[in-house]
Amino acid sequence: MAWIYLLIASVFEIAWTFSLKFLDFKKIGAIRWPAFFSSRQNLLLLMPLLGYIVFGLANVFFFSLSVKQIPTSTALAVWMGVALIGVKLVDVTLFKEPWQPMQLIYLALIVAGIVGLKRGM
Repeated sequence: MAWIYLLIASVFEIAWTFSLKFLDFKKIGAIRWPAFFSSRQNLLLLMPLLGYIVFGLANVFFFSLSVKQIPTSTALAVWMGVALIGVKLVDVTLFKEPWQPMQLIYLALIVAGIVGLKRGM
């Protein structure tokens, strides 16, 4: 079950990372709070902040559950590796970020490291 918690934590880490991408404190600071509910746009401006909080807390919660059964160094390496791969895949598929074929080799090396750490358990 600890490995499932670690995978869930990685997914929340990916979501947390993208909430940072869309977080804009200048726009949040410019919200006219007395008229907050008069515009749907105000609520949309707060969504990345809410995502930052919720995804961050969920990430830490599931990661903490996983490290109770997996060595911390292994859990951290796997969690970060899965998150890195996930962020790259989301960047390329959803945000149409450029990528180069050589990056596939580097991602494969990360996967090899994750598998190696898991097999060493």
